[in-house]
Amino acid sequence: MPVADVSLFCKNFPKVRRTYILALLAFIINQATAQTINLAAPTVNRTETPEDKETGIVKGTIQTTDNQPAVYVTVTLKDANRSTFTDESGNYALKNIKPGQYILKVTMTGMQTKEETIIIKANETTVTNFTLAENHKELEEIVVIQHKTLNDHPVSVGKIALDPMDLPQALSVIGQGVIREQQALKLSDVIRNVNGVYLTTTRGNVQESFGARGYSLGSTNLFKNGFRINSGVVPEMSSLEKVEVMKGSTAILYGQVAPGGVVNMVTKQPKFNFGGEISMGVGSYDLYKPAFDIYGPISKSIAYRVNGTYVKANSFRDQVSSERYYVNPSLLFKLGKRTQIIAEGDYLNDNFTPDFGIGTLDGKKIPNVSRSSFYGTPWQYNKTKQTTTTLTVKHQLSDNWNLNTSFSYQDYKRDYFAVERIQADATGKWGRPLGRINTNEKFYAGQVNLVGKFNTASLEHNLLAGVDADRTVTTDYNYTFPAMNGFVSGIYDTINILDNLKYSPRTDVPLVNTIRKRVAPINRMGVYVQDLIKLSDKFNILAGIRFAYVETRGIDSFNLLNDTKVTGATRYDHAFSPRFGLVYKPVNNTAVFVSYSNSFTNNTGSDIDGKALKPSIIDQYEVGVKNNFLNDRLSANVTLYRIKNNNLAQTAPYLKDGTPNNNTNYKMMSGQTISDGVEVDLAASPVNGLNITAGYSYNYMRYTKTDTTVGSFKTGERLVNNPGHTANGSIFYTFGAGRLEGFKIGTTIVYLGDRYAGWNTDVTKTNPVTYRDRLISVNGYTTIDVSAGYTFRKKISVMAKVSNLTNTYNVNVHENYSVNPIPPTQFTATVSYKF
Repeated sequence: MPVADVSLFCKNFPKVRRTYILALLAFIINQATAQTINLAAPTVNRTETPEDKETGIVKGTIQTTDNQPAVYVTVTLKDANRSTFTDESGNYALKNIKPGQYILKVTMTGMQTKEETIIIKANETTVTNFTLAENHKELEEIVVIQHKTLNDHPVSVGKIALDPMDLPQALSVIGQGVIREQQALKLSDVIRNVNGVYLTTTRGNVQESFGARGYSLGSTNLFKNGFRINSGVVPEMSSLEKVEVMKGSTAILYGQVAPGGVVNMVTKQPKFNFGGEISMGVGSYDLYKPAFDIYGPISKSIAYRVNGTYVKANSFRDQVSSERYYVNPSLLFKLGKRTQIIAEGDYLNDNFTPDFGIGTLDGKKIPNVSRSSFYGTPWQYNKTKQTTTTLTVKHQLSDNWNLNTSFSYQDYKRDYFAVERIQADATGKWGRPLGRINTNEKFYAGQVNLVGKFNTASLEHNLLAGVDADRTVTTDYNYTFPAMNGFVSGIYDTINILDNLKYSPRTDVPLVNTIRKRVAPINRMGVYVQDLIKLSDKFNILAGIRFAYVETRGIDSFNLLNDTKVTGATRYDHAFSPRFGLVYKPVNNTAVFVSYSNSFTNNTGSDIDGKALKPSIIDQYEVGVKNNFLNDRLSANVTLYRIKNNNLAQTAPYLKDGTPNNNTNYKMMSGQTISDGVEVDLAASPVNGLNITAGYSYNYMRYTKTDTTVGSFKTGERLVNNPGHTANGSIFYTFGAGRLEGFKIGTTIVYLGDRYAGWNTDVTKTNPVTYRDRLISVNGYTTIDVSAGYTFRKKISVMAKVSNLTNTYNVNVHENYSVNPIPPTQFTATVSYKF
């Protein structure tokens, strides 16, 4: 259901939006009330059908010896080719089972299997509960240490806990075990474990940008606990329980997101058993990272958790250093058996020397200079503060229905002042331009999700319906730099990046004048409904639709020199985003799927004439297969996709007067692009303690329809910052017995293929058409990390890692002015104590 003309719909939206919204809300309320008339009933109330009398249900709860829920434990009904897993409350259910005698099996990697013989009777519910010998803490440690298969862990970013084998979409979950054993310091250290998702640029080396399936994953695609988070600062890893990646289309769940996928960081939660950990990390270039994590009960109904860290480090880059403070407190309130509230805070204070790397010569050539060469000033800085508070209420309406409500507030501040954009001429001469940023982004968001299961005739429904809304208010300032010492306004001085003795660089802090304040609010709202319908044991259908409304308020611009105000025009964008998928399971451990989705992405900024940009309309097609073999010891998934963006917006290369454009707010609609690709994922645990993962992806993202006006890009050319090939693999082994019990060793290998950086080839003249080539060719590279560790009596552990073992050299390139070398061989080690 593509959106043919969003602008036409926008005009008519005020007349129709109430009708559509009320209709969707009426449907949601009707379904909820229809299934929750009797909240105490153990089964769903519905009209009996002949099919009901021929089948039965088995359900129950699995808990540990300390009366805590056993989460995500696999439950299998042998000889019926049926399996499921427990939810966050330890509950499970298998429906539409033919009458007879079966063996119910409970399995969890790293623990003893439990089995029980049960009798299924027609039109009856058999309740079978289990208590696992391990306590809750030990079970969590097993989950952390052992790597699960690719297809057995639901993701919270999906807003509903569904078996990944039932979803027509590719998912990846990087758990705390991998984060710990690889000693991840940045999000890029974690993402490198996800096939087809890669680090693209590190503009100024103060943030990380990622790509997936040919598209950039910016702030709109980066989430923490289900809410957008500003990507202008590197997030802290020590507080994370896991990182979830949902590839492909997620527009029905989150609205205006890039089509490559979304990344969701899930923080650690409070616990009702006391425990914790303190650690000390050290590493190359004076890295010091003490950290703590403490949790436990305050009362029978209130639990807490608080973790935090302090990080101080220099860099392999001359004169570059960083310092950060982080704390993450949270509280869990249990209000009876059906309701719980989680309140969480998150504070990050990050100071980092902005560093635009080694730049380019003549806009196209990467200079052959030392990896450590720094061309900034001794006074430049980047100070970021990010504060987030989240409140989540989970209420179980009945055995089959849950109502989840969440609210979040985020305050992001960035204060930046530096010389930037290293664009030297062919001889290395560079007039260092000044850049100044002072911005504050306030983000308010809320969402309500109704999740439930019900049956119509012989069909089982897994319904998700919800409403979300958010408001972003960004305030920033514009500056001028008075001409000084014979230099024009905005140019600090001149140096030569090939010969540092040729000029004498300045070291004083320049003057700056604040001239303008800009306030830019954006309001978003969405209503969505999605239903996973189990037609039979072999077929599932996933269907859903989202109605999205985006109001980009006119920017209020305040001239601070003459005290005048200018308000821009407000833009309204609205569209429906449908999604449809089909899953076929020929056997219980294999799923084949196809899916289609349509969405739109709201484009910020304006064209070179100052006019608002139209949204980009996107169609996505996906087909794949998921497999679990050898009693879940081997997983193999293959996914193929096509993404067609009918009007991709990119930074305009020229201003209206024909001069080069350096303002990312000025953009152009660059025409149609198509992204085709394939992803192959493998995970294996052939023997206890040995965990192997591997992945390969191929992507072909190119312009398919462009015109020949000046500034347009070249049809058929690959887009910059998109490697054709990527691959990753890791192998870790933990000794479980003998003299080496508690010792682990492993390696991680990552390959990023050849790619273009800089700017895509653009039209410079028509009649005849001539092009300007500004591409920078960057070779592919491979890095190898080696890790080893030892745990003594489950209390004291030591982990060490050598990263980039072969000292491979390569660069991350943002356009043609921020060229940042990757780190050389480095060493890190962490000593921790659990209590």
